[in-house]
Amino acid sequence: MTDTSVEDVLDGAHVLALPMRTRFRGISTREVVLFQGPAGWGEFAPFVEYDDQESSAWLRAGIEAAWEGPPKPYRERVRVNATVPAVSPDAVEGILERYAGVDTAKVKVAEKGQTLAEDIARVRAVRARVPRVRVDANGGWSVEEAVTALTALLEDGELEYAEQPCATVPELVEVRRRLPGVRIAADESIRRAEDPLRVVRAGGADVAVLKVAPLGGMLALLELAGGLGEYGVPVVVSSALDSAVGMAAGLAAAAAIPKLEFACGLGTGSLFTQDVCEHAELVDGTLAAAVAVPDPERLQALAASEDRVAWWHDRVRRCFTLL
Repeated sequence: MTDTSVEDVLDGAHVLALPMRTRFRGISTREVVLFQGPAGWGEFAPFVEYDDQESSAWLRAGIEAAWEGPPKPYRERVRVNATVPAVSPDAVEGILERYAGVDTAKVKVAEKGQTLAEDIARVRAVRARVPRVRVDANGGWSVEEAVTALTALLEDGELEYAEQPCATVPELVEVRRRLPGVRIAADESIRRAEDPLRVVRAGGADVAVLKVAPLGGMLALLELAGGLGEYGVPVVVSSALDSAVGMAAGLAAAAAIPKLEFACGLGTGSLFTQDVCEHAELVDGTLAAAVAVPDPERLQALAASEDRVAWWHDRVRRCFTLL
């Protein structure tokens, strides 16, 4: 890591509270820390329930972006998918209208407090408007629940893949064995694992979902993508509910991967009602891999409360000691 001190990171840092259109991952406001370095802007935004050890990778990623900048790209634009939260079918059309030209949608399923019938109805509403559909359970199903749910969802048509249907590697292996016609994508089993290749070696994943911040940066993501390629496993670069700054790092990483087979989950900026700068324009379902520079007025308007600023500064200091 570059020779940077924690004071360099916190000097002029901004702690922000970004309002969301719909509850996503159980939250309606996304808190992030943004800081500026010689190469641009970086972001630190591990979810509040993550411990310091896990969160330190997110800080490493932000420092890399701000002090070292993006890797050399292979492409200028990245194809992205729409993201549909666990909403009612009636809300689907309005969400998809924000994704001009996008031909792939990821639909959240297995939300706590909701039923399989609600998942089926939501996916059906998306299928009526988008040709390619993938689902994401965030590890919310048991093996039996996953087999039952995915079998039911397949009655209406194919799924591009099912992302993290179960929480553990052995469960993913079993679901993949019992449903050979469904690609299984691993997310948490990669980004939250000490050995991110374990799920692939065990035969639990056909696709790998990679996120810059949890993996420790753009270069770390590219290195892992190369390792996964040796196993014949394609990757999808996705966001971790990032602000426009974090999203820029994701787009830069995706642009630097030689071959991208699937649309990437980097269009989640539309989940916010306000962000730190204007979102890049979707053109034929693609986003430009470009730098994001926060608007000073938005930094001021979206500033978090004093107690949250103190909480995040303390978290940065703790995590920095683990780098």
